[in-house]
Amino acid sequence: MLRHLRISPAARPVSLPGLRRAAVALPAYLLMLVAVGIILVPLLWMLTASLKTRQEIYTLPISWWPEAFRWENYEQAWTAVPFARFFINSLITTAVGSGLELINGVLTAYALVFLPFPRKNLVFLVVIAALMVPFQVTIIPNYVLVADLGWVNTYQGIIIPGAAVAFGTFLMRQQFLSLPREVIEAARIDGAGHLRILWSIVLPMSRPALVTFALISIVAKWNEYLWPLLVTNDADRMTLPVGLTQLQHSEGSSEWGVVMAGAVMVITPVLLVFLWARRHIVEGLTAGLVKG
Repeated sequence: MLRHLRISPAARPVSLPGLRRAAVALPAYLLMLVAVGIILVPLLWMLTASLKTRQEIYTLPISWWPEAFRWENYEQAWTAVPFARFFINSLITTAVGSGLELINGVLTAYALVFLPFPRKNLVFLVVIAALMVPFQVTIIPNYVLVADLGWVNTYQGIIIPGAAVAFGTFLMRQQFLSLPREVIEAARIDGAGHLRILWSIVLPMSRPALVTFALISIVAKWNEYLWPLLVTNDADRMTLPVGLTQLQHSEGSSEWGVVMAGAVMVITPVLLVFLWARRHIVEGLTAGLVKG
């Protein structure tokens, strides 16, 4: 009769290898929670501070939740500076700048992978070398060129110097290298040209990497501060990050609730874009790791 008795899974003792794996994984999970906390706590403070009065912000000990939601901070932030103009400027520079980055990155990567031309590896080496050059190194030459062209306080002055990025070319090249060559060759046999192959075959098969590239470009363009600050001195062409500085100057160093409300309005669009594209990010960043 004893042979028919079975021990329930809940009553079985935990195996020693399982305990070891849990002991090894526990520090990693704790570090991950610490990292998430370091990222989320400032965002939570910014969100709650945007709904507080000045007295609540300066109250000690810190009060994390406002006593009454002060929505007037958002209205004041929107009207204290031409926030609508800043928003339109950021939309234009981000949409056009990211579009140019995508076009240049995709076409350059396609040429490096599928087009035969001499010194292809040397060209790719130059692209990789450009990844090592900090953007700050090129600021002075870019500004001198933009000033000579008369592009100060213009959209093209903000957009054109950042219309190409080496990282996007590298990312899309690695993705294109991982595509099955049989499909590309079959399309060529059927008479498809390069643009048809790129649009109908290569880009649909590379959607995760393309979405990742677009997301990185959009976030970078939307949050760019230093270059728009240097190349604009007129509110009609200032972008949101520069406008946020103008808001801080107009409100002084005490009305942090209004400034935090402006900051929330600045980061909300990119957070929404990230939530839309999050499922493609990991797959896109790991594309092409096997083949190189």
